[in-house]
Amino acid sequence: MAKKKPVLTTPQRMATTKLPAPSSAQRKEERQAEKARRRLVAGRLGWGGMFGGRSAVEDPGTVYTGPSTQVGAVYPFLLGAGLPPRGVPVGRDVLTGELVCVDPSGWTGTLTTNPGVWVMSQPGAGKSALVKRICLVYASYGHMVVVPGDVKGEYTPLVEALGGSVVRIGTGGQRLNPLDSGPLKHHMATLPTAEREAMQEAVQARRLDALGALLATKPGLGRAPSEVDQSALNRAVELADAAVTGDPIIRDVVNVLREGPQDLRDKLGTTTEERYTDLTRSLIAGLENLCDGPLKGLFDGQTTAAIDLNAPAVSVDISALRARGNDVISAGMIATWAYTYAAVDSARSIGMIKRSLVLPMDEMWRALRSGPGLVDAMDGISRLNRVYDDVTLFVTHSLLDAESLPTEEDRMKARGLMDRCDTWVIGASSTEELERVTGKRALTEQERMMITSWSSATSTGLDGTDQIHPGRGKYLIKIGTRPGIAAATELTAAERRLYHTDNNAQVA
Repeated sequence: MAKKKPVLTTPQRMATTKLPAPSSAQRKEERQAEKARRRLVAGRLGWGGMFGGRSAVEDPGTVYTGPSTQVGAVYPFLLGAGLPPRGVPVGRDVLTGELVCVDPSGWTGTLTTNPGVWVMSQPGAGKSALVKRICLVYASYGHMVVVPGDVKGEYTPLVEALGGSVVRIGTGGQRLNPLDSGPLKHHMATLPTAEREAMQEAVQARRLDALGALLATKPGLGRAPSEVDQSALNRAVELADAAVTGDPIIRDVVNVLREGPQDLRDKLGTTTEERYTDLTRSLIAGLENLCDGPLKGLFDGQTTAAIDLNAPAVSVDISALRARGNDVISAGMIATWAYTYAAVDSARSIGMIKRSLVLPMDEMWRALRSGPGLVDAMDGISRLNRVYDDVTLFVTHSLLDAESLPTEEDRMKARGLMDRCDTWVIGASSTEELERVTGKRALTEQERMMITSWSSATSTGLDGTDQIHPGRGKYLIKIGTRPGIAAATELTAAERRLYHTDNNAQVA
């Protein structure tokens, strides 16, 4: 039987058909197509050339996220995530060029738990310029800038440019009454009896706080008032207030103590003139020291120029007191801070102020060394700033400033100020200072090296005048335990004028 011839399918016929050899042009096109394909997909051994190596597909740059404790082991070259571009523009990120902003008020409840900011760096590195920029921008957002005691008068141009109110103590015979009741003096008479009595008790407490803090300074008693002093002072202020129209002054309190009415003697439990004199002699001398000597003309009369609480910004300028010595400056800061905060709190209690504040506490080293009065004031402010959304800016040179206080109790209060600030801004600082900072805020080795590099110049240049200090206007912004963001600030021409910046520098 004859074999059947197999039937070939179409692919089999094509396979048995001899194809013509490709032309040179076709081979050239095929080689070019192969080269193009190899540029897109690596071969078995990867791409050649410098930094070449085996790789099947080039990484398109996929972004992965994870905690630094895990990702750090995979890829140790980490950068902190950028901050939200809202709030106060600080400058450009020194590593990425990205815009860096700070917004202590807007961060509360999301990135932070409170609007407190701790700002520190060596003198002259630009921390005051940053603080003034924060004041300027927040003023445009509707916050009220309050400078309770401007030691150097450097905030006066800024406050005046904002259309604010500046009170200059010690200049032109202007005085400040530590017993001033502020906006409440014209409001209490309209209140019902129960509310008026409660308001009077609040005013009395503020007056005693102010007097006690002033007496603790060297021009006063040089120590905190004793329990007997406080008891006598409390009753004497009440009697002085009842005896005069309006607010009493310190001399009214002295007159009551010298006269020694029976009500006051009964309060102290004295039965003889000699005993009463022994108990009040030191207190009378301390109060008279506040009216005479180096403080004469500052706190011995009624307030001559009250701050305007309807203004967008207020400042109490005490730069004129610098010629009288550090002790007078300390007393001036305590009096002006007590007066300013009493006025603001009083205005808030009657609904006169409903705005949030920006409180730049510059020259904080002076405040901490002034005595317990200012430490207690700052402690109270830092605890209540979240309630009112007040942005408090604690500005200092070193953490050692908090250790200069005389008692451990005061030092603990000062340390508490740092702990309650979720946001830290650190400028040029020494290695020793950064070791102290690490106890409060975790700094990586790279962050410490960066900040230390800002602390001193590495070269003097040709003539020593053609360079800007490497730390001028550079800050590391730390929020909690997040990696820090390093930013560099450049001031505008208007800012250089308002911030008292020299013409050759970028920041003040």
